[in-house]
Amino acid sequence: MNWNFFGRRVGRASKIAIKPPEPAQDRHGICLVVIVRNEGKRLNDWLTFHAVAGVRSVILYDNMSDDDTVDVANNFKGMTVTVIPWQLHTQTVRPALILPRQILAYCHAISTFGAKFRWMAMIDVDEYIVPRGKLQISDVLDDLMSFTNISLPWTMFGHSGFDVAPTSPIPIAYNRRARRSIGALLNFKCIVDPCDVTQVSTHKFETRKMGSNSANSLGHVARNKQRKAADFITTERLQLNHYYLMSKAETESKIANGAVSGVSREQREVAIRHKAEIIEDNPIEDTAAIDFLALHKLQTPDVFNKKFKG
Repeated sequence: MNWNFFGRRVGRASKIAIKPPEPAQDRHGICLVVIVRNEGKRLNDWLTFHAVAGVRSVILYDNMSDDDTVDVANNFKGMTVTVIPWQLHTQTVRPALILPRQILAYCHAISTFGAKFRWMAMIDVDEYIVPRGKLQISDVLDDLMSFTNISLPWTMFGHSGFDVAPTSPIPIAYNRRARRSIGALLNFKCIVDPCDVTQVSTHKFETRKMGSNSANSLGHVARNKQRKAADFITTERLQLNHYYLMSKAETESKIANGAVSGVSREQREVAIRHKAEIIEDNPIEDTAAIDFLALHKLQTPDVFNKKFKG
């Protein structure tokens, strides 16, 4: 349940309309947009992996971190990382609706930076875009240039046997996931052409060219409401690894710290524990991320950690 500034019950906007920017003549490449709070321990792994995967830039919206998140971002050498301080509590007056800071961050990124890029991906710091059998994400996206909205389903990873955080990088340490992406474990994150986006949400977008349709990584198209159909779900070519639980200790910390999206802590805990039960019910091995790093000779922790150091 959501409440307004005066203690009255209020709704929550699930999508926001936007006017897309005019594309720059030399726009190219992919930019990641992420909103974080106190992710200093995990951020370098995420940045390193995506820099290796050919990401050109990251726009990082910092939700009042009081750890070293901003320092890690500012000192990263593998690509351009732009840090935006981002602390908003906004509501419309009539009708009374909370405007989620995550969706507002996406709108700001598209409007302010979108003209420079062919692609923008709105993902979280526990989500990794993994090229399958390719050296870079762009090697797949180059074959999908006729589309302006790509949907990637979650591939949900669990504890992989860790009670506390491992010393190895996240994409190397965690290699056990849920058997299938179904039910509570199935949602999407999107890679879009920012200069074509007309409607923004967390898990779905609309564009001028495709309307409320989206393509998967194989180029098959479905309406946003029909993406959960079995013939649309695929991890071929691009796989979105969602390291949702990580160690048992980190899961408990995740529950205690709340969400940057503004969802209530009680709702968040129920959702996390439900997903955890499904993920940890007979998980299977998945080495897609390790296989990708092996193509770059970065599959060992020491080599991975040294990639952009010094």
